[in-house]
Amino acid sequence: MSERFLIDECLSGALVGVAKARGYQADYVTHLGKSGWQDWNLVGFASANDYIIVTDNRRDFLKEYAKLDVHAGLVILIPKGTRDEQMSLFQKALDLYSVRNADLVNKLIEVARDGSVHIREWTADDHDINHINDPKWR
Repeated sequence: MSERFLIDECLSGALVGVAKARGYQADYVTHLGKSGWQDWNLVGFASANDYIIVTDNRRDFLKEYAKLDVHAGLVILIPKGTRDEQMSLFQKALDLYSVRNADLVNKLIEVARDGSVHIREWTADDHDINHINDPKWR
C-alpha cells in the first residue's frame, strides 16, 4: 500500500533522512506546511495520501487510528528521546518494515526505549483500547 512515511513535527526532521537513506519516501509535517495541525486532521491527510505516520504522540494517535477501517500503518517511537535515539528507534521500525515486505496495512508498530519492536493490528474493528493506557505487547 505505501512506502511513504510522514514524520510528525514532535520528532526530529532527521528521520526523513533515515527513511530516504533506506530508499523510502518521507516527508516532515513542518516542511509540508502542516505544522500545528490537530492530530485528527493529520490522520485524515495521511490516510488520503497513503502515508505511514511516525510519531511519539502515542495516546492521541492510537485513539485516532482506532476509528479507521483501513490505514497504511502507524509507527510510534516510545519515548521521544534525543535526535540520535529517535533515529536509532526508527531504524528498528524500518528493519521490521523491510522484513514484512513493506506491508504495514492496518498495523501498529511500537518501538520501545530498549529497542524492542512490537507489532499488532490496529483498526476500528481490531484493537485493544486498554492497550492505550496499559501497553501489553505480544
